[in-house]
Amino acid sequence: MRLRNALTVFGLFSSLALTGCTTTSNDTARVETTKIFSDSYGQVTDAGYALPAIPINKVDPKFHRQIVSYSSGEKPGTIIVNTRERFLYYILSGDRAVRYGIGVGKQGFAWSGEAYVAWKQEWPTWHPPKEMAVRKPDIAQYVENGMGPGLRNPLGARAMYLFNEKGQDTLFRLHGTPEWASIGTAASSGCIRLMNQDVIDLYSRVHPGKNSKVVVIQ
Repeated sequence: MRLRNALTVFGLFSSLALTGCTTTSNDTARVETTKIFSDSYGQVTDAGYALPAIPINKVDPKFHRQIVSYSSGEKPGTIIVNTRERFLYYILSGDRAVRYGIGVGKQGFAWSGEAYVAWKQEWPTWHPPKEMAVRKPDIAQYVENGMGPGLRNPLGARAMYLFNEKGQDTLFRLHGTPEWASIGTAASSGCIRLMNQDVIDLYSRVHPGKNSKVVVIQ
């Protein structure tokens, strides 16, 4: 969907970045794998799109979707993104979480802070920020008109849009990606990417609104 013209990119980025990490010290607690879903990456037909199978044996097993023991002090439904370790945790009850492997922003585009999922979209249209188009002129055509949904769309099969506590769009997303090999790396321009099969799973768990807290730590 088109980004709201009234938003000021740099001001919103600063607002989010200054929020800082608000997770408790328990987030460094021992994490123990309890169930791995390595068989969940086959071909998927979704909304008429045939997502290809991911050669999951080529992805480090620690980045496969799995349920882990995880103490955070956060309530169930919270999302914790650890950009340094390249993991996203969806908090469950009983000191457990669903852990997903992620790709993060390149150096200079990484961010940290607290936000919430204001809304989410299946097979979204991609509107790159004007600042990105300056760096990559070949995508300038998509700033206004957008790139329609599809298998090559950088947002993948799903996108979740993060807003700050003031209700302003941070311009950062949790989204899918067709580039499964980028999981575990710092390869994107700031947003948090998951394998498409994983973002579909995460999307099904997230209920937009101010209770859908997202904490990003570095």
